[in-house]
Amino acid sequence: MDLAARWTRPARVRAGGIVAGFGVPVAILVAVLAGVVAAAVVLAAVAGVAWWRTRGFGPAWVVRRLDARHAAVEDSADLLFADPATLGPLERLQLARVSARIDGAAGDLTDPWPVRAIAATWIAAAAAVVAVLLWPAPREERLAPSDEGVARVAGVPALTGQRLRVVPPGYTGLPARNLTTLDARVPVGSRLEWVLAFEPAPRAATIAFLDGRRVALAPGARWRGGMTVQRSGLYRVAPAGAPAGRLHRLDAVADQPPKVAVIAPRRTLSLAGAGQRAWTVAFEARDDYGVAGGARLIVTTASGEGEQVTFRERTLTLGGSGAATRRRFAATLDLAAMGLSGAGDLIAQLVVRDGAGHVVRSPSLILRRKPPQSDLGTGLDAGVRTAMPAYLRSQRQVIIDIEALLRARRGLTPAQFVERAGRIGDDQSALRRRYGDFLGGETEGASDAMPTSDAEAGTEQHSADDGHDHGPTGTPLVLGRAEDVLNEYGHAHDEGEASTLFDPATHAKLTAAVDQMWQSEGALRSGEPARALPFANRALVLIKQVQQATRVFLAKVGSDLPPIDATRRMTGKRDDIAPAALALPARTADEAAAARAWAVVDGVGRIDGAALDRLPSRDPLALAAARDAVRRDPACEACRATLRGLVWQALARPPAGAMRRAQGSAAGRRYLDAIGVAR
Repeated sequence: MDLAARWTRPARVRAGGIVAGFGVPVAILVAVLAGVVAAAVVLAAVAGVAWWRTRGFGPAWVVRRLDARHAAVEDSADLLFADPATLGPLERLQLARVSARIDGAAGDLTDPWPVRAIAATWIAAAAAVVAVLLWPAPREERLAPSDEGVARVAGVPALTGQRLRVVPPGYTGLPARNLTTLDARVPVGSRLEWVLAFEPAPRAATIAFLDGRRVALAPGARWRGGMTVQRSGLYRVAPAGAPAGRLHRLDAVADQPPKVAVIAPRRTLSLAGAGQRAWTVAFEARDDYGVAGGARLIVTTASGEGEQVTFRERTLTLGGSGAATRRRFAATLDLAAMGLSGAGDLIAQLVVRDGAGHVVRSPSLILRRKPPQSDLGTGLDAGVRTAMPAYLRSQRQVIIDIEALLRARRGLTPAQFVERAGRIGDDQSALRRRYGDFLGGETEGASDAMPTSDAEAGTEQHSADDGHDHGPTGTPLVLGRAEDVLNEYGHAHDEGEASTLFDPATHAKLTAAVDQMWQSEGALRSGEPARALPFANRALVLIKQVQQATRVFLAKVGSDLPPIDATRRMTGKRDDIAPAALALPARTADEAAAARAWAVVDGVGRIDGAALDRLPSRDPLALAAARDAVRRDPACEACRATLRGLVWQALARPPAGAMRRAQGSAAGRRYLDAIGVAR
């Protein structure tokens, strides 16, 4: 081992020196930047690296170095460390030759010193240390002066500087900002960071909220503390050993959900036109801070009729355009691809989301495709129709439609002209049947009897269970009573009070009007609206005559007032006049609490906190702040005026009443005194 130590000891010393040459300047730089503790950690790391490097120096390292650096060893350096007893004659001869050569030739086997690298490291570290020492110290941002409004007292901690940093939540997209005041209005979820300065420094300081929340401030040259805002509140800066400062208001504004408006189509329900293949829908979404760039369009297809209606829902992803606070979403739907090939509905609804997680759905838009109309063309008035008239047209409207059809005749094909004339004939038929009900008519036109019926043609058959009332049976009839005459000679299908009997002249005019409607209907169904127009006009004239004949005119009658007793005039006697005593409405609990609170703040006395706590206020935070200001300084007139204003807003407005009569002139007052009327 002594032979190996000849080369390993210098190698270990040099390896440790090289590590120290690189590590010591780094430790000095760390000491300047981060302190002595950090430098000690770096030196410990350097020592560990040096120890690890020295572990690799042993006999094996010596053998490798000798074989690599000295050719005279003839790759037999391992014989130097072998046991002579285990060597053969030739090996002992080679060992002697190697030993003789090493004694004269082998020197230092260690690596050379990296002088340039070590020197560069020391120079760089020295330059960094000089730069750090000469670099100007960062100046602390100046704080805004305090607005606590508390008088300074020697030896009592007082707030001298303040800054409030607001970091809004990520969904708002707003940058952080610094406020010079401690009052703030921030979105819910914002991070607040207080930076305060006290003179002299207190033992401890906190941010104390009125609802019991506390935020401890970390001591230092600048006292710091922070919290995440979830609800509004009032707070004050509370240094230990100092009087309470004024209250500061913190309003947490909740994010509102987006609002979605429909741009196209303008109507919620649209009817698909003939040959329409696509449908375009457009929406606009607005939000305070921004709507997500993508939205979902839920498309529901309802197809079929009756109990065979089927529904199919699809979800499409739409990309918005425009600013984040006002995005527009549009899509063009292929009706065939959506499954609306026949009659049915296509319903579209947009679903948007904002950064806060609110999900809002737009109003549903419906595209309806009606089934084709079917007209059997039979004599039955109750023909099968898939679309019934929406309302009963008036006779004047029928005339207007006929005239419009005649003006548009040149632009229509013969088939279209006949079809529109037939639709007007349907309206005329419905109106004719309506007026026929006033005449007690059952049906007009073709008979509804089945071909196998044995009843006499044109004879109306009735039974006890035909679904309508035939009037009471077994009741004696009274001669001359209108209801009995109608029940005997007519057929009332309604209540007796609702049935109408016209005088013969009026009945004849109404019958003639229905006959004119019949003629007009026949011409319209034949596709001859020009021939139907005179009959329709004549029917309107007759209807107006019937309306004039059935009107009742009443003579205007004036009020009949009792005569005036002239003997009591100008006497001032009020004997028989009963005074009308108006009862005052009782106060509600809220009004009573507001009245007591007003009585408390209407003077310069002590503020009753219990009465103000029960006061219903639209702004409880402002009321609490004003009450606290008056409590801290009872002589502050401005604070008391603010509190009175808030209490006055909470008072219920009195109901409107009659104004007091004016006192009158001097002559009027003398007259009232003469007749003994108290003023």
